[in-house]
Amino acid sequence: MDLVSETEGDVVIISVLADVLDADNARWFKSRMATVIGNARKFVLDMGQVRFVDSSGCGALLSSLRQISAGGGDLKLANVQKSVRSMFELVRLHRVVEIFDNREAAIRSFGG
Repeated sequence: MDLVSETEGDVVIISVLADVLDADNARWFKSRMATVIGNARKFVLDMGQVRFVDSSGCGALLSSLRQISAGGGDLKLANVQKSVRSMFELVRLHRVVEIFDNREAAIRSFGG
């Protein structure tokens, strides 16, 4: 697993380079996200490669969202595969964090 970040304007786009986000790598994900977050306020998490997320992965996402929110920021998800989106809907994560079909739509949703 790896996270690759890039910046477009004032939005930080973080690509999750892994097939799964689960108990095996959730702690690493939280730790790495904490270092990537820094002082930025707008984040898009590109999950296009992720095919499976378990409850530990959902917890790691929520932990990152709390950290970003505490700093006055916002996190949006993009390119979420159908199986992962089903899991997010099952645990109602889609009510906590906005999900977009692609990163461009997620970036635009922040407005000017």
